[in-house]
Order: sequence, then C-alpha cells, then structure tokens
Amino acid sequence: MIRVLIVDDHQVVREGLRFVLEQEPDVEVVGEAGDGRAALDAIRDLSPDVVLLDMVMPVLDGKRVLDALRTGEPGPAVVVLTSYTGDDEAIEAVRAGALSYLPKSAAIDRVTEAVRAAATGGSILDPGVTALLVSRLREQADDGPLARLSARERDVLATLARGRSNREIARALSISEQTVKSYVSSILTKLDLQDRTQAAIFGLQHGLVPLDQALKSARTTDR
Repeated sequence: MIRVLIVDDHQVVREGLRFVLEQEPDVEVVGEAGDGRAALDAIRDLSPDVVLLDMVMPVLDGKRVLDALRTGEPGPAVVVLTSYTGDDEAIEAVRAGALSYLPKSAAIDRVTEAVRAAATGGSILDPGVTALLVSRLREQADDGPLARLSARERDVLATLARGRSNREIARALSISEQTVKSYVSSILTKLDLQDRTQAAIFGLQHGLVPLDQALKSARTTDR
C-alpha cells in the first residue's frame, strides 16, 4: 500500500485528490496539509511514502519544503502538482529533489501514475518540463561555474553586478530584501567568493552584464 500525503492550500483541491486517490486499491491517503509548515509536521508524524506537493502555499512554499526534506533524514518521494508552472520553478523543483512535476491540469491517470512511479523511485514529468531540462543541461555544458547557480540566483547576480543595493535588487526582481540577502549568501557560497564586490566582478567576467552597462549604472548610482 502506497501511503500518500496531500499538500495544497486549497481545501477543494485536497478533497478532490483524496476522493480520486482513495479509489485506487494500492493507495492510502494518510493525511492532508494546507501549508508548508504543516506539511513538514505531517511528514514527520505520518511517514508517508509519497507527498503530492503544491509549490505556492502560505507559511512555507513548496520549494522550501523540498529544501527542508533534502537537508534532513531520507524522507518521502515528492510529486509536485501545481498550477504554477514557470520554467525556473520546474527546474528548481527537480533539482531540489522532486521526482515528478505535473500541472494541476494533468489527467488524474497521470497523477496516479506519478504517485506509483515515485513510490519506487521513478519519475513522471510533463513533456514541457522534460524538454526544458534537456535544454538547460545542454546550456550548462558550456556554462562553467555559472552552472552552480539557479536561474533566479543568476538574475540576482546580474543585478548585483550592475551596482544595485539589496533594496534595488528586491524592487527590480519583485522579491523581498530578506530573500535577496539569502540569494546573495547562496551565490557567495556556491562560487566560493568573499563578498559582494567579488561577486559583482565575477558577474562582469562571465558576461552576465556588458561592461558598458555596468559602468553606466555605476555612474548613475553615484549621482
């Protein structure tokens, strides 16, 4: 019997998934959670085999749940089922350990197939995500150290290389200043750099920002 935890902030979605999955003779829905923090508590208490995980939730989002699972003891297999199917989010979810990544528009047979595959370590990916992964791997073959960064971290590094402050980066990328600080810290760690200045120089050296644009931004900031 495959023990499944459903994690989604919409009760109607959870109830619908529970109803459908409980029709399967080899699947048991052991619990539900409406946010990322509750999901981690339920995983600890219920020990599911597979987690059906939404990516956009309150308290902790799906990415942070995946990060927490990756840094802890070996946990359940994760199938991402989300309405938020941005390219970067799909790539980062798979990198963070999700075995499958499906849109909520996927047929229910596809979802149950992904649950069964995940229980044995297999993956079911939306065709668009599969193509994206192949494309990204090809890009990274010639990307050098930049391959260590997520797409969002590259965005932060490129903006940092333009001489922007954390507040300006946050405004430009529509994220919080605290999130910017977390990204900068991660960038420094992944690239083995000491400070923002080294990071900015790295960004320029690797062509994230044309030198003339960086100089223009610096002159504007100095005024």
